Amino acid sequence: MPVLVQMNFPHQGPWGAEMSEAFRGLAETINAEPGFLWKVWIENQDDELSGGIYLFDSRENAEAYVAMHRERMAGFGVTDMQVRHFEVNEPLSTLNQVSLTPAKP
Repeated sequence: MPVLVQMNFPHQGPWGAEMSEAFRGLAETINAEPGFLWKVWIENQDDELSGGIYLFDSRENAEAYVAMHRERMAGFGVTDMQVRHFEVNEPLSTLNQVSLTPAKP
């Protein structure tokens, strides 16, 4: 069953196009993570928050990625990361136009 992961953490920039440039390399590596299907990058400059909404093919792969990402973010000094896991209701999600297919590198 696909698992959606929402991660948020404090972030003071860069934002928008500058964020896209700064994190492009990181974004490219995520595509190779086991079980990764897709990610929506999110940012809220007013609240100084950033993060993402990820879709993985299983809870096991989602949890492995979160553990790795927590460690990586701690290396950048980010330790206050909020993480939530959700199982995806495929029939209803598909009815509402969600694509549950893997990302293309």
